[in-house]
Amino acid sequence: MWRISLVLVAVSALLGGAPGAATATPLAAPPVPVLSWGPCDGADADDPGDGFECATARVPLDYREPTGRTIPLAVTRRLASDRSHRTGVLVLHPGGPGNSGVDFARDSYEALPASLREAFDVVGYDMRGVGRSGQVECWNDEEYAAAVDAARGVPAPGALQTAVRQGLDFARACAERSADLAPFIGTGSNAKDLDLLRRALGEETLSFYGRSFGSYVGTVYAAQFPRRVRAMVLDGAYDPRRYADVPYAYDAGQFVALDAAVGRFLDWCARNAEACGFGDGRPRQAFEELKRSLDAAPVITASGRPATGYTLAYRLMFNINSGKEVWPYLGEALRAAHAHQGSFLLSPPSPASFDFLNVNMAVECADRAYPAGRALLGAAVSAQVAAAPLLGPPIGLGPPTYDHNHAPTCAQWPAERPSRYEGSYRAAGSAPILVLGTTGDPDTPYQDAVALAGTLDGGRLLTFAGEGHTAYNRSACVSALATAYLATLALPARGTVCADETPPEPPARRTTGIGVDETRDVIPALH
Repeated sequence: MWRISLVLVAVSALLGGAPGAATATPLAAPPVPVLSWGPCDGADADDPGDGFECATARVPLDYREPTGRTIPLAVTRRLASDRSHRTGVLVLHPGGPGNSGVDFARDSYEALPASLREAFDVVGYDMRGVGRSGQVECWNDEEYAAAVDAARGVPAPGALQTAVRQGLDFARACAERSADLAPFIGTGSNAKDLDLLRRALGEETLSFYGRSFGSYVGTVYAAQFPRRVRAMVLDGAYDPRRYADVPYAYDAGQFVALDAAVGRFLDWCARNAEACGFGDGRPRQAFEELKRSLDAAPVITASGRPATGYTLAYRLMFNINSGKEVWPYLGEALRAAHAHQGSFLLSPPSPASFDFLNVNMAVECADRAYPAGRALLGAAVSAQVAAAPLLGPPIGLGPPTYDHNHAPTCAQWPAERPSRYEGSYRAAGSAPILVLGTTGDPDTPYQDAVALAGTLDGGRLLTFAGEGHTAYNRSACVSALATAYLATLALPARGTVCADETPPEPPARRTTGIGVDETRDVIPALH
């Protein structure tokens, strides 16, 4: 029955009216920011960002008034190590939305191949509304902590109504506490910011690597400034039209992809009971029982806050992104949680998490046009939850947090959306763009990458047959081909599939993907 409901929801969403034509072209061009480079805050000889320099770019708050009020963007760069063979600028975008691009560039630098570090100035920036570029606040720490601590892994009757009420409360809080910024943090404006940074850096074109939500920023940039793209890699890609214009259908795909990935992990546990160590050969049943037991008797963490079945689901949602190599560690963590012992899966979202989640929600509400109506909202969320029985109920019926459950807030968003992008996504006239898609991606379904590569006039799809979110530096094959493209503009052959995923690692070998924190993203080091 839920399949019928989901189809009806998708049809209704398709018929829902999107906003009208884009705003008029500004009469004046915004001034190019002046970048005064200097030491980064806290930089010293032991800092992983040593060698980077930092600056602040002033950009228009509202691009309808390009010479009006400005806001600051934090920018960092590390110059190409081989100045005599410098190619240009490589911008790294971490996605989120909500992750710091400054931290992403600095923390990921050593994981980049030497050929890219030698040839490119590596650049990162905090998007408007993120971190050093003016943090958006909707709910404060106390409000967020109260909401997530009260959430449950097996929601009680009436949870849908609570989620809708919390969504409205969150949306109103954004409108009150971030009224000057919330309407202007959409990707249409973010892409214009990126082009002003290109001009401030003195570059005719730029090269760009964007992962997850960063793929949407790159897509919109290429759509608005196609002649300014030298090379672009979009990893863990969004289907831009469905994301922005058919959001209920897009969310449904994310729920199914997430649940399917968790299901494949639990099925591996069933086949490999000793290596997994959780569930005694019945991991799906054990997982459902664990959610209930933690709801009934939460683990009180070192912070004094409770870890419930919701906490378990929330943390698993992020950690499943690391792919097969961490499956044994997830099994260990589930076993520890079952014993009500310390586990990275029982770590309640922190104040740093709340900063990330505030931006994550607000940016996507500024980008996406949900059809109005509480009846449609209720039907859509109910269908999505039914389609994803493992994590759908706690995430879909929980408080406003991450991608999958944005509908209860964004469908009731009171702010205008002047920074939303509403044009074509073809990027006609752009250089070829390489799209990376992972077949078992829990966060951005593989079909999104297929759709984006087909949408872009110059799109080329490179497939990673594996589990986990994004592909670059998780596959030696993908990394080599994407690096060669960035360095030389040589695209992989059409239809190329890389199938070299790292298998489940024995717990004796610690990997970098354990205990993923949603507030910080890095390009993983290639084994």
